[in-house]
Amino acid sequence: MNKFKSGYIHSIETMGLVDGPGIRVVVFMQGCPLRCLFCHNPETWNKKSNNKMTSKEIVDEVRKYRPYIEKEGGVTFSGGEPLLQTEYLLEMLKMCKNAGFHTCIDTSGTGYSKEYLDEVLKYTDLVILDIKAIDNVSYKQVTSKEIDEFNYFVERLNENNNKTWLRQVIVPNINDNEEYIIKLKNYIKIFKNIDKIELLPYHSMGIQKYQKLNIKYRLLDTPDMDKKKCKKLEELLNK
Repeated sequence: MNKFKSGYIHSIETMGLVDGPGIRVVVFMQGCPLRCLFCHNPETWNKKSNNKMTSKEIVDEVRKYRPYIEKEGGVTFSGGEPLLQTEYLLEMLKMCKNAGFHTCIDTSGTGYSKEYLDEVLKYTDLVILDIKAIDNVSYKQVTSKEIDEFNYFVERLNENNNKTWLRQVIVPNINDNEEYIIKLKNYIKIFKNIDKIELLPYHSMGIQKYQKLNIKYRLLDTPDMDKKKCKKLEELLNK
């Protein structure tokens, strides 16, 4: 009997440069509980896929790239939403830490099993947290879910004092204004260990995926976010 847990994987990127510090192996896990307006990877929504792998198979793949990632890089678990497969994720994090790798999860702070959440954070060196919105009304409009689960994740994140990168997608006519950025600036004061804050400009490159999957794209008339304006808003946020 195989003693290692199995889970569903979307894909693995072997030379990631934007998913944490240094050069990283990025494991994109399958499944997401949110249905964000600006999601550009709808093919990751369903939890199950044809690509099922054991935790050992994943870590063995990471080991192949040790010479490239060992000094400043590491492994990042992304998605989809990696916390949706909490026990599977936890086993991989433990194995990666035992092998000497820097670990990171790129998460929306949802979909987790509370029973294992603190232990997941214990074995995570860096959390990249995607902020969808800062109040329940707008959060539900953006994600189709309530904000309570995200708020609880933030509580546990602060309690465990994990180093955190915050990311927020900026979408025209939704949050691309100074008023929202000032509110965001006040909101993020609740976080204890912020290492970096980034604003990401919305883009519509995922539309064809929606068409292929026969899923309605709800921002069809929304233009891509102006990158220069997004940068100015980021400067205001970091003042």
